[in-house]
Amino acid sequence: MGPPTAEPPRPRVATPGTSAGEVVSAPGRVNLIGDHTDYHGGLVLPMAVDRSCTVRWVPNGGDRVRVRSEGMEGRVDVAADGSDDPDQVDPPWGRFPAGVLRALAGRGRAPAGFDADISSDVPVGSGLSSSSALSVAFTLAAAGAGGLPIGTVEVARAALEGEVLATGVPGGLMDQLTALWGVAGHALLIDCRELSARAVPLPESVAVLVAHCGVPRTLAGSAYAQRRAAGEATARSLGLASLRDATAEQVAHDPIARHVVAENARVAAFADALPSGELGVLGALMLESHASLRDDYRVSIPELDALVDAFVEEGAAGARLTGAGFGGCVVAIAAAPSGQAVLDRATERYRASTGREPRGFVARAVDGARPLGA
Repeated sequence: MGPPTAEPPRPRVATPGTSAGEVVSAPGRVNLIGDHTDYHGGLVLPMAVDRSCTVRWVPNGGDRVRVRSEGMEGRVDVAADGSDDPDQVDPPWGRFPAGVLRALAGRGRAPAGFDADISSDVPVGSGLSSSSALSVAFTLAAAGAGGLPIGTVEVARAALEGEVLATGVPGGLMDQLTALWGVAGHALLIDCRELSARAVPLPESVAVLVAHCGVPRTLAGSAYAQRRAAGEATARSLGLASLRDATAEQVAHDPIARHVVAENARVAAFADALPSGELGVLGALMLESHASLRDDYRVSIPELDALVDAFVEEGAAGARLTGAGFGGCVVAIAAAPSGQAVLDRATERYRASTGREPRGFVARAVDGARPLGA
C-alpha cells in the first residue's frame, strides 16, 4: 500500500455562502471494508454513494436558526449562538442542527440567524451515514451563514462533534471525511490517525451492492460505546497510543482488539487488490471481515448474517455488514454485468427465509459535499 496523500485528488471544499443563501449537499457512504477501526486510529475504505442530504438556507436577519426537514415531523427553532442544549431540543432530529451550531460557536462562528430546509434520500438507520450526511451538509450551511472560514478537516471535526452532542455516541471521523472527500468512481483509503486519504479506483468490472436487512440500526441503544472503551483500555494496558500500533501477537487473546488489528490488515490488502478487480481476493477479505465483526467484535445480528449468506449463495463474490452493525445494511460485490441480478435474487432469498423486507440498490461512487448554488 502506498502512502496516503494529504487529501484525495479533488479541490478542498470551500466555505459556502452568499448574502442570498445557498444550497449544499453531502452524500452518504458505504464502507467497503474497515469497520470499528476509525476511532482506533486505523484504516478504512469507504466510498461516497449516490444518496445525499441537501440543505437549502437563507439568512433571516435575526439570532435564531429555524429548520424544517422533509418527511420529519415538527420544526426546530434554536439560538444561532449555539447556546441551546442539544439534549433538550425537540423534535429529536433537531438535536443534530443544534449540536452543529454549538460546535461551530466554539470555533468562532458569528451568531447569524438563518432559515433552512433539509431533504435527504439517505435511508435513516441503515448504516449509510444519514446522520453524518446531515451533519456535514448543515455544518457547511451554518458556517456559510455565519461567514466562518473553515477547511474540510475542521468541517469533519465540527460535524462529528455536533453528532456526539446530539446522540452521546462517540464515533470516529470516517463518515464525515468520506462525505467531504468523496471522489466519483473511487473508494477512499483513509488513514484515520493521519487524517489523510488516497483515492482508489473502483473498476467498472466490479458492482457494489447495498441492501438493508430490515432491522434499523440505533447506535444510542447499542454496545458501540462499550466496544470502543474496551479497545482503548487494551491499548492503554499495552502502553500504546491506540490499537493502530498493536501487533497481531499482542492482541491474539483479546477478541475486540484482535478484530481491529486484523481489520487494518484486511483494509490494506483490499485497497491493493481493488484497482485490478480481483473478485476472489476481494470477496474473501469481505467474508473474513464479516466473520470478525460477528465473532470477535460481536456487532452483527442474525438478520445481517442471513443477508450476507443470501448474497454469497446468489453469486456475490463476498459480502459483509457495513457500518457499525446492530442492524442496517450489508455491502456485497459482484461482477458488474450480473450485479443487479445478484441483488434481486439475494434480497428475494432473504425475504423468503426471514420475512423481513430488504431494500437494496447498486451503489455508485460519487464526489463529496458541494455547493449547488442558491
